Amino acid sequence: MPREIIASALAPAAIGPYSQAVRAGDTVYLSGQIGLDPQSMQLVEGFEAQAERVFQNLQAVAEAAGSSLAQAVKINIYLTDLAHFAKVNEIMQRYCAEPFPARAALGVAALPRGALVEADAVLVLG
Repeated sequence: MPREIIASALAPAAIGPYSQAVRAGDTVYLSGQIGLDPQSMQLVEGFEAQAERVFQNLQAVAEAAGSSLAQAVKINIYLTDLAHFAKVNEIMQRYCAEPFPARAALGVAALPRGALVEADAVLVLG
């Protein structure tokens, strides 16, 4: 099955050897996004702003694939502080409607660039 690389200028450029997303058939795998502003490539300040930016970045890549986070079937969220769990739920609901995707939320010791939250997603098109 051929792979198609998906990229959006409205999301941060990859900061390592990976693509923003890869489409294989009707499935799109979105790489993890942290709260980087795509213009400055700097982290936005504070947990809420970072979480909002994470979902904005994921949405931009989903749109570049001709879709949206409404087509997400799986989202993984990584938090450096699980006390932010309720806030990330609140923000996620602005981007994902019912029926909600499957999801994992994990507490982690650290994330790239000192980010407080990261998320990735899998979309099924059609």
